Amino acid sequence: MLQRLYQWTMSLADHPRALWVLAVVAFVESSVFPIPPDVLMIPMILARPSRAWLIALVATTSSVVGGMLGYGIGYFFYETIGEPILSTLGKADAMAEFNERFNGVGFWAVLIAGVTPFPYKVITIMSGWTAMPLGTFVVTSVIARALRFFVVAGLLRAFGAPVRSFIEKRLGLMFTLFVLLLLGGFYVVKFL
Repeated sequence: MLQRLYQWTMSLADHPRALWVLAVVAFVESSVFPIPPDVLMIPMILARPSRAWLIALVATTSSVVGGMLGYGIGYFFYETIGEPILSTLGKADAMAEFNERFNGVGFWAVLIAGVTPFPYKVITIMSGWTAMPLGTFVVTSVIARALRFFVVAGLLRAFGAPVRSFIEKRLGLMFTLFVLLLLGGFYVVKFL
């Protein structure tokens, strides 16, 4: 099923209204859809590198607005909608413990989930469920999603098709390493 969804998403990159499709995919990916918008962004940018920044902006904006939907699901409908989504993703077991710790590190959780391959929808729903301050959630989501999508756009604009394989295979690892380096840097600054 996921393979068919992936193929369907890839076929949308050639559509005349691909930007609108990207906006919808980025929006729903932030709360329920399993395919990340990167799979649509990459072929769109490769086809028209001059639109890379616009494509990244559409993905960022739509993803953050979709994240607010996820936040609303967690805040208003966790038990009826949010919990089944998280259960489907295998993330429902440790909710009580997570709730206690989440808001203490909420900024970092949203930032890391927004940049890495960790399912962003999990964090959007959890942010609402734990009643993370909405302002913190939105600002952190904008930073994280913009970082993720604009880096992809910049790499594709600068290096073109050869970087596609690298991005598709190793982007999650690279962002994870970036986050680890960032956290390590903060640790060094704080404790040394």
